Amino acid sequence: MSDFQIVSPVDGSIYANCRYAERGEIMKAVEAGKEAFKSWKVTPFDERVDVIRNFVAEVVKRREKLAELVTWQMGRPFWQADEAGRLEVVADVLVENAREVLKPVNEKSDPDVKRVIEPEPLGVCLSICAWNYPVAMTASLILAPLLMGNVVIFKHAPQTALIADVFGEAAKASGMPEGIFQTMHMAHADAEALIGSGELGLVQFIGSARGGHAVYDAGRGTFTQYGLELGGKDPVYLRSDVQIDRIMGDLLEGCYGNAGQSCCSVERIYVHKDLYGRFVDAFTEATAGVTLGHPIEEKTFIGPLVSATAANRVKGLVSEAVGKGAKALLPSGKSPLVGDGTAYMEPQILVDVDHSMAIMKEETFGPVMPVMSVESDEEAVALMNDSQYGLTAAIWSNDIDRAVALGHQVESGTFYVNRCDHADLYLPFGGVKESGIGRSYGLKGLEELVTTRSFHIRTLG
Repeated sequence: MSDFQIVSPVDGSIYANCRYAERGEIMKAVEAGKEAFKSWKVTPFDERVDVIRNFVAEVVKRREKLAELVTWQMGRPFWQADEAGRLEVVADVLVENAREVLKPVNEKSDPDVKRVIEPEPLGVCLSICAWNYPVAMTASLILAPLLMGNVVIFKHAPQTALIADVFGEAAKASGMPEGIFQTMHMAHADAEALIGSGELGLVQFIGSARGGHAVYDAGRGTFTQYGLELGGKDPVYLRSDVQIDRIMGDLLEGCYGNAGQSCCSVERIYVHKDLYGRFVDAFTEATAGVTLGHPIEEKTFIGPLVSATAANRVKGLVSEAVGKGAKALLPSGKSPLVGDGTAYMEPQILVDVDHSMAIMKEETFGPVMPVMSVESDEEAVALMNDSQYGLTAAIWSNDIDRAVALGHQVESGTFYVNRCDHADLYLPFGGVKESGIGRSYGLKGLEELVTTRSFHIRTLG
């Protein structure tokens, strides 16, 4: 009897039976990590880079297998599922930035006193990965902490657990030193017990706000450092000067890419009243052309959501909004894939929405887009900020200066002008409010994977 099963959203079949690690196995992994850390933290940077590049090369060799697992475990169309191909490029950027962050800093010195600050790795890092970008997220959860001299215990979401197994195979095939990278399937209670043990130097978590609170609460009483990248309710505002035809492709991808299951997907659109009618017509026509289908078919743009439970939740948000006066602009139930008990859901647009509706407040994580008319820039900013979340936000406008000025008033970790749903490897990524604490990527993101050690060196005369 397995400890847990992976049910494929593609067809509802049991895709795999998996076993959770016992607590004794988990603590044994921690001890192995602590032992490996002693040598890994003093391994010269260029040698660490070689180890990680070899590891990434082995992961990339398995890209087709990983893409298949992405499709069958979480439902993304196969032609969109190759996340491994970009890991080499991401690794290059991480190496470039890590080399800079790891340089000692010489502070102002006196004739007889030298002052130096050196970065120091934190130790054993527990990295917990979400299911929605199950390969791409490993760059910040595995590669980055290893580069900075930490060792990693990697836990994947149960829905995409087999991804972790492939990474374990790649590590072994690459000749990676024992103990610096270990993968484990952990039950939530066991992961929380590990976090509360005080044995970890760092916990990195990508997932929901609820999951982030559970992780944070588990470590109360310890001084473990956290990086929590959580959910969002990311808004877009279209000013009246926007040319609709120039933004539609980016907006469709931001709204419906990965079936809307991205922490930085567009979740609500505010449109200036002078543009609203024309935009709704164009957006409705464009959305009607977004293809829902079986994820193995090449023409499919949207596959199933991650589970039937997830699909039912999103459908419930739509029903609640319609019950309060919202209008759904697209027909539902046309696809034979959609039905009770399936994970499939057709894209939908809602108008006549307001902030009394849950779909304007809660993270949707699905292919539904509420669109709301606003009178002014000021109203748009107020509504954008009327959220418990603050991950990303975007304003589209031909007036860049005005858009940037408005951006300074928007409460978000990342602000885009004329872009959305994008992670820039050179900029730190993370949120404010319920969207988490800490940053990944950029120099700042790597700085959070180390502590600092100060050297006060006095010469005796």
